[in-house]
Amino acid sequence: MVRGVAAFRKEHPALVRFVVVGILGYVAWYSLYTYYLRPSTLLDEYVIHSLILSSEWAMDVTGWEVLPPDSSGLRRNIGIAGAGGVHVGDPCDGVVLFALFAVFLIAFPGPVRHKLWFIPLGILVLHGVNIFRVCGLILIQWWNPAALQFNHDYTFTILIYSVVFALWYFWAKRFVSPPTPAA
Repeated sequence: MVRGVAAFRKEHPALVRFVVVGILGYVAWYSLYTYYLRPSTLLDEYVIHSLILSSEWAMDVTGWEVLPPDSSGLRRNIGIAGAGGVHVGDPCDGVVLFALFAVFLIAFPGPVRHKLWFIPLGILVLHGVNIFRVCGLILIQWWNPAALQFNHDYTFTILIYSVVFALWYFWAKRFVSPPTPAA
């Protein structure tokens, strides 16, 4: 059995590196987020605040009047005037998804110089899709509140993860060289 593992590691070093770096990166992120960032910083609040402000701007640009902000400073609720609105919680701010995207790219083969710009660009794209998602949920809540939960749980989850996979696929096709066959 040990000989089999050693042979596998020797035959597939990129795969072994991906799995090891991916698992270690995820564990490191999870620990950092759970034990420091979430309880000791305002990271989630700042990302949600940015998400709310950007979504309000997008709704305003498209002609929708949004609910007036409350006086609490950092906000979590947004909606169309005359409707109930939606609440943006920590799990929906995208921070964990940003980290998952970044850890995957760090673990995946490819030039570091391209990772240094592609990871932030990918995170901005994901944040933009999340803004689109919040705006969509606001409109669904205004138009058909009964459909809100389904679209939150399924439609937009599929959309967000499809974009993540599309970014990963683009990375793999554009920046990863195919392995050279062993002679």
